[in-house]
Amino acid sequence: MAIGYVALVLHAHLPFVRHPESDYVLEEEWLFEAITETYIPLLHVFEGLKRDGIDFKITMSMTPTLVSMLRDPLLQERYERHLSLLEELAKKEVEHNQHNGHIRYLAQHYVQEFSTIRQTWIHYERDLVKGFKKFLDSNNLEIITCGATHGYFPLMKMYPQAVWAQIRVACEHYEQNFGCPPKGIWLPECAYYEGMEEMLADAGLRYFMMDSHGILYARPRPRFGTYAPIYTETGVAAFGRDHESSQQVWSSEVGYPGDPVYREFYKDLGWEADYNYIKPYIMPHGKRKNTGIKYHKITDRGTGLGEKQLYDPYWAKDKAAEHAGNFMFNRQQQVKHLAAIIERSPIVVSPYDAELFGHWWYEGLWFLDVLLRKSWYDQNTYEMTHLADYLRNHPIQQVCKPSQSSWGYQGFHEYWLNETNTWIYPHLHKATERMIELSKLEATDELEWKALNQAARELLLAQSSDWAFIMRTETMVPYAVRRTRSHLMRFNKLYDDIKLGKIDAGWLEKVEEIDNIFPKINYRVYRRV
Repeated sequence: MAIGYVALVLHAHLPFVRHPESDYVLEEEWLFEAITETYIPLLHVFEGLKRDGIDFKITMSMTPTLVSMLRDPLLQERYERHLSLLEELAKKEVEHNQHNGHIRYLAQHYVQEFSTIRQTWIHYERDLVKGFKKFLDSNNLEIITCGATHGYFPLMKMYPQAVWAQIRVACEHYEQNFGCPPKGIWLPECAYYEGMEEMLADAGLRYFMMDSHGILYARPRPRFGTYAPIYTETGVAAFGRDHESSQQVWSSEVGYPGDPVYREFYKDLGWEADYNYIKPYIMPHGKRKNTGIKYHKITDRGTGLGEKQLYDPYWAKDKAAEHAGNFMFNRQQQVKHLAAIIERSPIVVSPYDAELFGHWWYEGLWFLDVLLRKSWYDQNTYEMTHLADYLRNHPIQQVCKPSQSSWGYQGFHEYWLNETNTWIYPHLHKATERMIELSKLEATDELEWKALNQAARELLLAQSSDWAFIMRTETMVPYAVRRTRSHLMRFNKLYDDIKLGKIDAGWLEKVEEIDNIFPKINYRVYRRV
């Protein structure tokens, strides 16, 4: 009989990046890389576990923006081309390295990997959401939602209508795609402010995720810390992140991903191959980029990129299994220790970005596969669980008021509000005020109805926390600035046209094609008082 629980929670999210107006936009490859390196390999793990009779349990958020992109025919077609180029390049590398045995071995590894990716892509008829829904239906995977466009809720709290729109549109979109309402929500950036739980309850949600200090500084102080959920006064539960298990996987300094035998992320064929050779596989205008084919391992700490040794997936896979065993052992000891102290069954909640597994940490999915297998066969100290299942089986919990928090730098809001991005908020707030004003209108005809709904889409897209995050990290900043400005400019034009009664039907049609997310949105969602 298990004496505690472990809950793995994966946050699968990408911002809505879709550009039908252009033949090639580099940022669309964020999705293509994640499909190849994380989402399809994750389905492979699930399929293998199910095939072998392992009744695994994982909770996973799939944000509305990600689900929309995964089901978009244009992006599916563009991914086809992306995958075909990868397959062609890998086969070319095998031929090109006839006399370099180790690199040829690695190129053959990639040929096999991309072939398997292709088979799964075909098996699910290009609809990966269908694949994840299969495991939702079998109760192996619990899929939860997020904010509609991953808006940062605490910086919207002066406009409850905006927070409600993010929550309500997300829940409606989830039900349209998965055929049932979501039980839980991953708050974007795990960012919480006091009072939002009323809206979560009104939306029918049962629980949400927080960082640990959001629980630890709750009022009154939670008796069991982060090792049991707390109920808010509305009845919605809050689960806190376990710091110990998070650090073991997250940290590249003291965690598993920094091991010397693992694949080096930053040394890619796209930057190292002869220019004329690699030119057909980089950007159309000739600028180099990552291809996803990488031949080197991290090697010793402090080793420069030019001194990295060649990678070997055989030894890396063995190391991933070793780390999975270590993680399991640590959770066993942790659960035993906690159960003795708190005299009840603790739950260790371990949340991670899904893209850490496979994309950033190439061996992460091997680790996950072995961990789930060993947890099933090799121990009986803890039980893997879904968060909703835990609440159903343990309905009595302490009632507290969580503390304002996020899982960003220093635990609060400064990563999304600082000198690099503060300029966006007066514009977002003004647009929000205007959208609340527009929501009170009754559309007089179909054209105005479409314009009002498109205005709601543009505001939601402008609110994405990803743009402020990118500005702060100082990577791809021009793109983040351009996206923020373009959505705000489109919103303001729609507002002016609606108020003047002069809607440009041709322009609106083009904008609807570009920003086509949430096809069933109703602008009246902003009427909430």
